[in-house]
Amino acid sequence: MAAENGDHVVELVVHDTSPSPSPSLSPSPEAEIIPLLNPVQKPKINIFTISYPRTKTRVTRLPESETSPVTQFIFWVWSGSRYSGLLCMAISSIIYFVMEVLSDVFSAQSIPLFETAFTRCTIITILSYFWLRKSGHSIFGQTHVRKFLVSRALMGYLSLMSYVYCIQRLPLSQAIVLSFTTPIMASIAARIILNEKLKIADIGGLACSFFGVLFIFRQILTTQGSLVKAGEANNTYLSGSHHIYVVLVGLFSSITGGISYCLIRAGAKASDQPVVTVFSFGILASLAAGICTFSFEDFVLPGLHSFILVFVLGVLAFFAELFLARGLQLEKTTKAANVQYILAALSQLWSISSSRVAPSFGRLVGCLLILISVCCTMYIGPDKEME
Repeated sequence: MAAENGDHVVELVVHDTSPSPSPSLSPSPEAEIIPLLNPVQKPKINIFTISYPRTKTRVTRLPESETSPVTQFIFWVWSGSRYSGLLCMAISSIIYFVMEVLSDVFSAQSIPLFETAFTRCTIITILSYFWLRKSGHSIFGQTHVRKFLVSRALMGYLSLMSYVYCIQRLPLSQAIVLSFTTPIMASIAARIILNEKLKIADIGGLACSFFGVLFIFRQILTTQGSLVKAGEANNTYLSGSHHIYVVLVGLFSSITGGISYCLIRAGAKASDQPVVTVFSFGILASLAAGICTFSFEDFVLPGLHSFILVFVLGVLAFFAELFLARGLQLEKTTKAANVQYILAALSQLWSISSSRVAPSFGRLVGCLLILISVCCTMYIGPDKEME
């Protein structure tokens, strides 16, 4: 190496002990440059390979974004979140209210009550059967659950048959008031059978809701009572000792219905599948209602319009029973049963808005009491010690 006046001249001499290759085997300048480019090209390949999973994940998210908000809400309610039990009971009551509206708007030919019960229970049984088959669960449940399912089916059958008997022999308003004692009976039965604690807030909510029902039907009940005393009541309704007997049958329907709620909760929690309780009830109730239909009533062949309406109401009844069982599975019986009173308020508000009944102070106060009670129950939410 030599230096001249600040200019540096570097001379590099490489001595190789191996024999020098022939000129034909000497590497070309392009071959010397290619290894330098390989590290630059590899990251390009890695970038493209990393981009493939991103494209796939973007495709898998498309169905989630395309799912309707209603479907997402139903999945969230069914998933078992903190308020799922109360919301399932509210949805069940709303479905029953929709059934009532459809029956009023699309009135069809008159069909006997036992035949209507037989059709609905049959549809419930078929749909719950296919639900269980598709989900891979046992139709009759596990061995340790069958005692709850058989008891639930028996209590539900007795409640349904006695209610049909009661509604045929009592004024509709009296039968409805008796049916709304079922949440109270369910709370008492849950305290005895399931050892559930009854808090003051729960008792107050049930009392407020039931007083709301009494306010709604107070005017109708007093009017019918005065007609019975004056001897102007319809001959189809019973009076005197026979009337008391039918009222006792209505109370028996409420008691068995309340016990059925407790058995639904016990069976659904034990089997981890609420549809099993729906199927067990449907198979016994459809059989019994079919026997009563052909034994005590004349079978009426429905027309096309009536058949479509009956089928739609049967499908809605299945989903109403399904959400009812899911709500009782997730929530304490007292709170879940109190939410059911919203059906009375919605039905009364619909009757007032459709001009079927005249608005009155008692009806509005009753609806307000029920809405306040249900909203307080939803706001307080489930107990902290609940699972």
